Amino acid sequence: MGKFIYEGGVRNDFEDRLLAHLQVVVGNKLRRGEPFYFVWKDDISTGGGRTSVWVHPRANIVFKFNGGRPPALNRAWLEALMSTANSPTGLYVVPEPADDVVPPDSYA
Repeated sequence: MGKFIYEGGVRNDFEDRLLAHLQVVVGNKLRRGEPFYFVWKDDISTGGGRTSVWVHPRANIVFKFNGGRPPALNRAWLEALMSTANSPTGLYVVPEPADDVVPPDSYA
């Protein structure tokens, strides 16, 4: 279980595999200078609800992975996540579609 940390205060746990996909999507959006909302449902153990952060190029963002090896990426999942990030509601987690795997060394 990895962590997404935004501006040093907002934190959320995500599985390492999902977090790796989010890192690529967020990095691509910010590389293009495209700010966006990132929205997720909070775990019931932390009170439930949902959190929304405005991600922009000057934001302090940390992707903290628990595992030591980067997972292979699913190109179809990256495209689905990028599609949500480009929508008016912003980036949110969608289920992983069938595998279209990209080796870890091709996105480093």
